[in-house]
Amino acid sequence: MFGFGSKDVGIDLGTANTLVYIKGKGIVLREPSVVIKNKTTGEIVAVGSKAKNMMGRTASSIIAVRPMRDGVIADYDTTLTMIKYNLVEAFRAVGSKWKTGTVMICVPFGITSVEQRAVLNAARSAGAREAYTIEEPFAAAIGADLPVWEPVGSMVVDIGGGTTEVAVISLGGIVSSESIRVAGDALDTEIIQYIRKAYKVLIGERTAEALKIGIGSAAIMEASEKDVSMEIRGRDLVTGFPKTLQITAGEIAEALSEPVADMLAGIKAALEKTPPELSADIIENGMVLTGGGALLKNLDRVISRETSMPVSIAENPLDCVALGTGKALENRDKFRRQLSIK
Repeated sequence: MFGFGSKDVGIDLGTANTLVYIKGKGIVLREPSVVIKNKTTGEIVAVGSKAKNMMGRTASSIIAVRPMRDGVIADYDTTLTMIKYNLVEAFRAVGSKWKTGTVMICVPFGITSVEQRAVLNAARSAGAREAYTIEEPFAAAIGADLPVWEPVGSMVVDIGGGTTEVAVISLGGIVSSESIRVAGDALDTEIIQYIRKAYKVLIGERTAEALKIGIGSAAIMEASEKDVSMEIRGRDLVTGFPKTLQITAGEIAEALSEPVADMLAGIKAALEKTPPELSADIIENGMVLTGGGALLKNLDRVISRETSMPVSIAENPLDCVALGTGKALENRDKFRRQLSIK
């Protein structure tokens, strides 16, 4: 009834979030890429949403681990545990159970063969009968419904948690690309450092992320945006006591100016390497932003202003990579040239 046999799965194994796509079902799971471990015993305490809710609220013997860093595996054993957990939970969500099948995982463009092998080995150890990888910007372009097989240039900028992947794609292949290790996590770090420097107050990652989502902006485009504010709480580094602050959108835009400039530099570098014919296509059709970072307010307007090109945000920016991975999974023969099969 529920089909307990072999299953095919696409995984967007991101630095910030992990999404699982089951063939025929679509995206069935999205969980933070966070694991809580007991550093004394090595025991896994929590994974995913439960782990994220515990961040900053645990005893000293309990630590939060992000097993993925800059889109690649930083902690192999913890990543394996996270993949197994997410596979089990994904199939539980559709009334089935994970047994074995084909697993396709997206990876950043240009990772080393060692990093790629680690991803494939983790998938096999989690029970995959066959393991594939697909490059993240190519998957994002497929998920954003760009004409990747046509003889025209399509440009995608995928802003994830650990990396910003920029790629120009034509005729089913990546023509030029840049991978920038500045993305969502770097934005959070810049906010933490700004608050610490400006107010001598320490805030945590969750508070920084809340500021980014709540009042974050790539730039202040209208005077009315500047004074929009948000109340936060942190620890005063002088007194050691808790302190409440009112932070404005203008301050957050100032804090984010450097990482946004790094993203722009990467986009311009990819454009400089693009053949003239494809550049003409991109000028006409523009570029598409995907990933959670695409939701940063005014980022599309800043990129458009700096490149003099039309910029749009994908319909489902958070899901594009997972959707593209799933579409490639369901059409493996068509995508065989783009897949790294080991």
